[in-house]
Amino acid sequence: MEIIMNEIITKLGRIGIVPVVALEDSKDALDLGKALMAGGIPCAEVTFRTAAAEESIRILTKELPDMLTGAGTVLTTEQVDRAVGAGAKFIVSPGYNPKVVDYCVSKNIPVVPGCSTPSDIEMAIEAGLDVVKFFPAEAAGGLPMIKAMSAPYGNVKFMPTGGINSSNICNYLAFNKIVACGGSWMVDKKLVAAKNFDEITRLSKEAVDTILGFELAHVGVNIDDADGAAKDADRLQQLFGFARKDGNSSIFAGSGLELTKVKFPGANGHVAIKTNSIDRAMFHLEMRGAKFDMDSAKKDEKGNIKAIYLTEEFGGLAFHLVQK
Repeated sequence: MEIIMNEIITKLGRIGIVPVVALEDSKDALDLGKALMAGGIPCAEVTFRTAAAEESIRILTKELPDMLTGAGTVLTTEQVDRAVGAGAKFIVSPGYNPKVVDYCVSKNIPVVPGCSTPSDIEMAIEAGLDVVKFFPAEAAGGLPMIKAMSAPYGNVKFMPTGGINSSNICNYLAFNKIVACGGSWMVDKKLVAAKNFDEITRLSKEAVDTILGFELAHVGVNIDDADGAAKDADRLQQLFGFARKDGNSSIFAGSGLELTKVKFPGANGHVAIKTNSIDRAMFHLEMRGAKFDMDSAKKDEKGNIKAIYLTEEFGGLAFHLVQK
């Protein structure tokens, strides 16, 4: 199960948000799935709280094979069989049910059980799991509780669900022990009942933009000469008070202008965009058709990408991402 589980968790982590969906009518499943995909969220946890769950999963996995569809609120092994038979790629439970977890592990089915205490986590570890759901997240202590519980269990990561919304999701995702967050604010049952799928798409896009947190970092000006860059930096400091800061390959004038000493990408210069997560930003930008120059990637000591250029230019300006 480890390889399959890792693939599922990696993708969920790059998406960042797992919509928790409760469908009363399976006829709404396809439109809802399309709305989520259009909003940039190609995954869904369809809960077994309703009778429409099994058929909804079957429709989503058949009609939208690029969507990562799982089953949530799974309480019995019988529901596991129904969910997997319908095409669910992963199982999520609200609590730690040893029978359900052992059954999934024995059949190589990725499972993320609900855990809200150290005892729950230790049972998950004993079962060979290293990713658990933290539920109900806000009611059970929120991010402080996750941080406290994670300290003794260095290899365990969490998928908090319950009370997560657009105002607190970034706080959760900023903690490196959190893979992704489950939420339902973009798939409110009232919106589904009203068949307001355009609003679901809008809220999904808004949620993605929130977690990516794109901001302008700086603009690079092509000087391509160390003396010229120093001269211009001094003049900008004289004129505007932009403090000069020398680097190996460029000089910054304040925090917003980078004057290059050597040739950088971009016919006329470059623009740096800050993001909360480069890995997650790359996934979502690739969904939007962007491509990246992997040879341009700069990595930290752990091998994580901290800066990378897109392959396309805009008005002669190259664009690259930088980690906040």
